[in-house]
Amino acid sequence: MSASISAELQDKLDQTIHVLNVAKADYPNLVLANSLGAEDVVLTDLISKYAPSIQMFCLDTGRLPEETLKLMAEIEKKYNTHIDVYYPEAQPLQQFVKIHGINAFYESNELRKACCQVRKLDPLARALRGKDAWITGLRKEQSVTRSDVKFVEWDAGNDLYKVNPLIEWTEKEVWDYIHAYEVPYNALHDQHYPSIGCAPCTRAISAGEDVRAGRWWWENPESKECGLHPIQQGQ
Repeated sequence: MSASISAELQDKLDQTIHVLNVAKADYPNLVLANSLGAEDVVLTDLISKYAPSIQMFCLDTGRLPEETLKLMAEIEKKYNTHIDVYYPEAQPLQQFVKIHGINAFYESNELRKACCQVRKLDPLARALRGKDAWITGLRKEQSVTRSDVKFVEWDAGNDLYKVNPLIEWTEKEVWDYIHAYEVPYNALHDQHYPSIGCAPCTRAISAGEDVRAGRWWWENPESKECGLHPIQQGQ
């Protein structure tokens, strides 16, 4: 490869490409859940180069930042690809907002998870229907809830396998790759947003804070998952 990256990152890159190729062979109907975060734009670039038949989808919760939507359009243009977009179903979402209010997620962990259920988990279930496996950008370093992630693991909640090609990458390596290969990324990252989700549930972080500190910042670190990646038992 022509870009300048460290030997250690090159080793991880080779491993990631191998994981993608093996996954594609083992699970023909394989799809990337593209959050448009830093990890997923790396995977987008790698898939375009080494496994272009792998499809991609994005969950538009209705509360995504404008920067995320702009990035989606930029990626589709740069890679001459299409990202399938899944939205919350109107009636359950309207009912949730009617009963609990537009920003109910701030009121309790239970309501926040209920909001994630309507806006993320239900659309995810539709996106994964009929698929053999899905690819994520999870990394062990991201949070205490992800320290035991494996390259391939059974996703009992969605009844299929989950492939995590970047689990051993560090945050620095993700950004080294992005800069080396000029991969488009979310403009919010330059405003101290290392992790980006829905606009009202994401904030910038200060120097020294954990990279996931800006996600659901009003909650304890142990509860900071939306349900897309529940902690697997017995691993």
